[in-house]
Amino acid sequence: MHSIRLAGTFLRIAITNELQYRVNFFIQILQSLISLAIGLIGLALVFDYTSDLNGWSANELLMVMGIYLLMGGVIRAAIQPNMNRLMQEIREGMLDYALTKPADSQVLVSVREFRFWQLADVAVGAVVLGVAFSRSGQTLSVVQALAFIAVLLMGALMIYSFWLMITSSAFWIIRVDEIVNLFEGIYAAGRWPVGIYPNWLRLSLTFLIPVAFAVTIPAEALTGRLTLPTLLGALALTVFFLAISRWIFKLGARNYSGASA
Repeated sequence: MHSIRLAGTFLRIAITNELQYRVNFFIQILQSLISLAIGLIGLALVFDYTSDLNGWSANELLMVMGIYLLMGGVIRAAIQPNMNRLMQEIREGMLDYALTKPADSQVLVSVREFRFWQLADVAVGAVVLGVAFSRSGQTLSVVQALAFIAVLLMGALMIYSFWLMITSSAFWIIRVDEIVNLFEGIYAAGRWPVGIYPNWLRLSLTFLIPVAFAVTIPAEALTGRLTLPTLLGALALTVFFLAISRWIFKLGARNYSGASA
């Protein structure tokens, strides 16, 4: 409960700060619409030559794009800003201020920043997802809806854990900016279902970099492709990612020597 209250406090502060720069909202909306337009052009080009892509129809791929935009907004609003700040403080020796606070240090470094206007991507993604689902003519059962919410949450937690593991490498490697930038490029592969890629890339995007669980698996839940073994596997992998990322962060923090050392 203390961690939830702490996150709520930082969230209120971050939103208050962001509201001072309301022009950023319109800039973000423009960027979101440009990203959507690029994605739609790509889909149109693909379906000029085929009626489906590895069994995925145009409307189903539009669902994938909606989830991709939505999850990208979550990453840029809540995960990336905190990881960037953590990486900078490790590099500059300023993490002492977080580690010495009477709170769980991992929770603290994970909730201090929030880019409110990035939620424009979440809103655009949700609209695209809703339009695609309504056009598909499918009906959404309660079980499907709950499975979708569950795997979407697990995907977000896995992405957070992966970011934390990469960022925590800054405790031993001075500059990891390039690695973080590489993730952004890899995440772009999530615009398409991972099943269309070669086996080696599909496995990498599933078990090494959990893009599949962040985008493709939630889309499978909405389109009736999600199986119970996949759902249970997602849960197990989420627990594993959370545990290993916390272990790496704690290990790095114990070996950290900052400005006060």
